[in-house]
Amino acid sequence: MLDKIHSLLSEMEQLTASSADELEAIRIKYLSKKGIIPVLMDDFRNVAPEQKREVGMKLNELKQKAQEKIQSLKEQFESSKKQNTDIDLTRTAYPVSLGTRHPISIVKEEICDIFKRLGFSIAEGPEVEDDWHVFSSLNFADDHPARDMQDTFFIQSNPDIVLRTHTSSVQTRVMEKTQPPIRIICPGRVYRNEAISARAHCLFHQVEALYVDKDVSFADLKQALLFFSKEMFGADTQIRLRPSYFPFTEPSAEMDITCHICGGQGCNICKYTGWVEILGCGMVDPNVLDNCGIDSKLYMGYALGMGIERITMLKYRINDIRLFFDNDVRFLEQFQAAH
Repeated sequence: MLDKIHSLLSEMEQLTASSADELEAIRIKYLSKKGIIPVLMDDFRNVAPEQKREVGMKLNELKQKAQEKIQSLKEQFESSKKQNTDIDLTRTAYPVSLGTRHPISIVKEEICDIFKRLGFSIAEGPEVEDDWHVFSSLNFADDHPARDMQDTFFIQSNPDIVLRTHTSSVQTRVMEKTQPPIRIICPGRVYRNEAISARAHCLFHQVEALYVDKDVSFADLKQALLFFSKEMFGADTQIRLRPSYFPFTEPSAEMDITCHICGGQGCNICKYTGWVEILGCGMVDPNVLDNCGIDSKLYMGYALGMGIERITMLKYRINDIRLFFDNDVRFLEQFQAAH
């Protein structure tokens, strides 16, 4: 037995462990209930009486040596673990994944940049508005359908306060405080009481433009629209103006562009017509100018407005408006290159 004890003492000196699992395996091997050292102690009863003193001392030495070695290895692991975790645990994990810009933000900035090159400046206003700036000042009749509860979100405690249905309210606020020449573009979020579907939402984004000065003509409007369309959708883009009606412009028109997806040949996006409607426009109605304190006999202007979601859906061939509001990372990551 003495020879085995001496062999185990030498073995203790060489013990190493590279992981907590290996260290636990060593403990089980030598010190567990059925480990090598407890088994030797059970066999101690069979040692000859004249050897019991020497063997007993060596067995105790072996047990103590094993316990010290395992404790030493354990302390080494704990020290190494502490060093490895000596970092700021509140710091963002690496590698840091770059975020992506929302497609609505990308297109809004692109639209604004195009109009800035035409001399327009950005104007903004409140989303919670009063009836005057949203409707009355813009020549909406008292019985106009847009005032109906099915189109507008009214504040229950005050029926004269609404969530703006268009950013035209920003135009009226600017015209009330500023004399021509006025050349502004008004981006922002608007609200309408509509059922949410693949093509409609109760909140969306608009960009509207207003130019008021002396001797402004419909030809100026058409040229601005043509420039915008070619810059946004490509140099080969053509435009088409169709007569329409808006309370705040006269004459009014809706503008179509050649479908850039099929090149005007016809597809499901353009309903096989080769044309896609993208905005409404027209010459500012004289009543609107007068309502805002601008002399309609001296000044005239044009206005136009478009939904940013609609432009974005056309530009990136997105077929469901709800994707813009779902915050699905798989969808948003597709715009990583558009920084």
